[in-house]
Amino acid sequence: MGDRFSGQAGLLEARIADAARLARTGRRPCFVGFLDESEAKRAARLPAARGDHALFWGGCAGAERVFFGAFPDFLAPDPGDFPVAALTASFRPQDRLTHRDFLGALLHAGVDRASLGDILTEEGRAVIFCRREISRFLCSQTEKVGGVGVRISEGVREPLPAAHHFADFSAVVASARLDCLVAAAVGTGRGKAAEMIRSQLVERNHEAALSPSACVREGDVLSVRGEGRFVIDRLGPVTKKGRLGVKGRKYI
Repeated sequence: MGDRFSGQAGLLEARIADAARLARTGRRPCFVGFLDESEAKRAARLPAARGDHALFWGGCAGAERVFFGAFPDFLAPDPGDFPVAALTASFRPQDRLTHRDFLGALLHAGVDRASLGDILTEEGRAVIFCRREISRFLCSQTEKVGGVGVRISEGVREPLPAAHHFADFSAVVASARLDCLVAAAVGTGRGKAAEMIRSQLVERNHEAALSPSACVREGDVLSVRGEGRFVIDRLGPVTKKGRLGVKGRKYI
């Protein structure tokens, strides 16, 4: 499994380096994306992705899924140059469609995940960021999501829907070790949580977590494959029995 992850990292590094080289030699912007949060974090550390002629952009400020853009030295990076389209999906407010509903419907229709950026939902509306070349397909071919009718059109209006919705959780754990916090977040035993970590099913702040004994801090984001994503908001206070109170939120 380690070879697979190192191979993926090497491929990403090569794609970023190629984009930077082509921008220099071809005298035009070059793009890589959409990248997920883990890929974007790795890419941002690469020398080829740094400097005044590179930019990460996903269609809106704070986007999680983004393109990397490399620009020639005579051209300032501009979000308007990125091949990203913003679409609005309209539906009846009572239908309560979610991010998962939209993502599932689009993938079922044959859209590649790498062609889709963030999907922001609220009552009666969703905003979908996608590769520009598939925007017309989505507008003309998507009529139902989650079994209910939708209408997708180009463009969006401000303000955008909130990026995330959360459900609060709280627990009391033995310590701030990663296995303790994963167990509390997903509602399993500490031994099972440690097994999940060793099996590379857990990410901390969008990077693979390998040690069950790693220390978790307030603000950390834990992603557990098949269980969801959690943010740790507060660690403490310590109880009279020496255990640690935890408060956090699960992304829903």
